[in-house]
Amino acid sequence: MAKIKIRFRPSLVQGREGAVYYQITHRRVTRQISSGYGIFPREWDSKGAAVVLAGCGSARYDYLASVRLRIFEDVGRIGGIIAALEESGEIFTADMVAELYRRGCADGFMAFARKTVMNLRHEGKLRTAENYTSALNSFARFRGNLGDVPVREVNSALMAAYEDWLSSAGICRNTSSFYMRNLRAIWNRAPECGAGQCGNPFRHVYTGIGKTVKRAVPVNAIRRIRDMSLEGGYGFARDIFMFSFYTRGMSFVDMAYLRKSDLRNGVLSYRRRKTGQRLLIKWERQMQEIVDRYDIPGSPYMLPIIRENGKDAWTQYKNAAHLVNRKLKRVGLRLDIPVPLTTYVARHAWASIAKSKNVPLSVISEAMGHDSENTTRIYLASLDTTDVDKANMIVLKSL
Repeated sequence: MAKIKIRFRPSLVQGREGAVYYQITHRRVTRQISSGYGIFPREWDSKGAAVVLAGCGSARYDYLASVRLRIFEDVGRIGGIIAALEESGEIFTADMVAELYRRGCADGFMAFARKTVMNLRHEGKLRTAENYTSALNSFARFRGNLGDVPVREVNSALMAAYEDWLSSAGICRNTSSFYMRNLRAIWNRAPECGAGQCGNPFRHVYTGIGKTVKRAVPVNAIRRIRDMSLEGGYGFARDIFMFSFYTRGMSFVDMAYLRKSDLRNGVLSYRRRKTGQRLLIKWERQMQEIVDRYDIPGSPYMLPIIRENGKDAWTQYKNAAHLVNRKLKRVGLRLDIPVPLTTYVARHAWASIAKSKNVPLSVISEAMGHDSENTTRIYLASLDTTDVDKANMIVLKSL
């Protein structure tokens, strides 16, 4: 009877991850299958032949948990191959088991996608990993009991059927497009593992970005949000919203990672985490008032979003974003604001109000860092940052 064991081989290079592999023994012949997962020796329990989970709440913990889950699934897949061979009654070898397993891994689109997601998490590309996971989970629900599909069978007919399924489930067109774009990005990576493909499975489905429901609010609504008397977490959520507005629609993730050292000589300098573009903002009185209200001595961060040292900063940011946006929606309901209030509304509002004040569209694009996004891209010339600062002052003075 064939046996499966999970093994770990440390790297010969100091400080580098070792490799997890599967050992198959049948008729006194042993073969090894690489799992493709890398971990450090301290993360391996040799007695229990299992991955050790450490650093709860960190990105590394999430990666190790994913490795542990994938190992469980891989071993189950190998066991299924062995069981099928044994049931056939034919003589088989360890080489046959290994070959059938490798062939399945190379062919399975969702298996490849999961490994891609895990590698992205390992590389610290958490946002891309989250987007891929969201799309993959949706596609897995569509497949249901049919399970995985070989990469070579991911064709335009399958994607058209998936798009129809999304539509029948009430998924809006832009969300459907989001899933399709991410699945296409995963599919485009498949040649890296040797999976053969032909044609473009996404040529007949919608992958564009359509106009969404208006999320901007007028200047009088911004004034009401600013002047509303709020306590506790609602006051903090409102102040985060206003800080975003004051800083030309800064995204929540960029606010979370702002450091006190980013402010020098009256200029806030930061790099957008989404695009990598560096933006400069003239520091205004309204911004300082909010920062003073929530200053934590000893913390390197400007705002109390990432608060606990030793815990994963990304997880703290995600949790805070959900909490703040949940409270903002309640604030919006109390003020009868016609759109669900989130920090992203502040970004739309700044652009809308700036445009209503006749600020050139090219200046708005420069101010918001749109040069590498699929949004407004109108650049007449390279602008001096003083033009952007003047645009912000015009908007703030309108309050």
